[in-house]
Amino acid sequence: MVQQLQHLIEIIKNHVQLSEPEKVSMITQLKEVDKIITIAEFKLDRTEKVKRTTAILLEETIEELELKRKAIEESNAALTASLKELKAAQAQLIQSEKMASLGELTAGIAHEIQNPLNFVNNFSEVNMELLVEMKEEIDKGNMEEAKSIAEDVIGNQEKINHHGKRADAIVKGMLQHSQSSSGEKKPTDINPLADEYLRLAFHGMRAKDKNFNAVLKTDYDDTIAKINIIPQDIGRVLLNLYNNAFYALSVVAKAKAGSSYQPGISVSTKKMGDKVFISVKDNGNGISKKVVDKIFQPFFTTKPTGQGTGLGLSLSYDIIKAHGGEIKVESTEGEGSVFTIQIPVNNKQ
Repeated sequence: MVQQLQHLIEIIKNHVQLSEPEKVSMITQLKEVDKIITIAEFKLDRTEKVKRTTAILLEETIEELELKRKAIEESNAALTASLKELKAAQAQLIQSEKMASLGELTAGIAHEIQNPLNFVNNFSEVNMELLVEMKEEIDKGNMEEAKSIAEDVIGNQEKINHHGKRADAIVKGMLQHSQSSSGEKKPTDINPLADEYLRLAFHGMRAKDKNFNAVLKTDYDDTIAKINIIPQDIGRVLLNLYNNAFYALSVVAKAKAGSSYQPGISVSTKKMGDKVFISVKDNGNGISKKVVDKIFQPFFTTKPTGQGTGLGLSLSYDIIKAHGGEIKVESTEGEGSVFTIQIPVNNKQ
């Protein structure tokens, strides 16, 4: 452009018909035009660079959005799979007659699973809206705002993952509840079994709370011969009863810290006629009359949220029933509870 401008200036200077002022004026205007063109070329070049940089950032952002979209799809797929497992568990529960009625099962499932499902659904909807907003901000070139929205999406995704896992844990608990034991019944000495699981539960509680302690009393009937049971299943029932008793004792012990209260649990076995009785007694806080009839229902629990699924006693009830026996509870609120297991001696089924 400089050579072309210089050529035009020479032509103007050598033009005989133009006066000197006219020549100066024309040359000045040409130089101004050249200056404007030079500035325009600079701005155009800078604009192209900005466009290229923006295109690169946009491509990277689109890739990030695609990854987030896939992550959301995977979460939704996992949730769908969990729902399928839940439906399968429901069918198994009904077929194995582990519930007294379908209404109780549906109410229990709905109560336990609804909260995490609501969180997952709500945050998924919010993320969809945020992603739409993010795309709009990217189209406008507002990258800082887009990044801020992306942080919100990531935070929501973490919540979706957390509550999805919570729903998954509930589903797995249901599956465990619906499964029938594959173990075989064998002649078993009930006294060592009851004592073994008592010690196991006590040490497990101590591992959780170093300050916890309790008096353990046992009274085993030595006249009981071996009875035909699935030891792993009866052990599971005993462990559940012991754990519940120790939990109740720990709650009272903390509430009465500094008092003369001494937590205690008593376990006894007794043969009466053609039946064996196993009794687990504690001096915890007891069970109120309004809930005592519900404790064997699936998903019913008196423990705080997150500390119990409500399947332990329901599973125990089913196991004892499968052995042809019964499990009962007597409780006085503020004084303690007594759970009694009754198993027939001639249990060959």
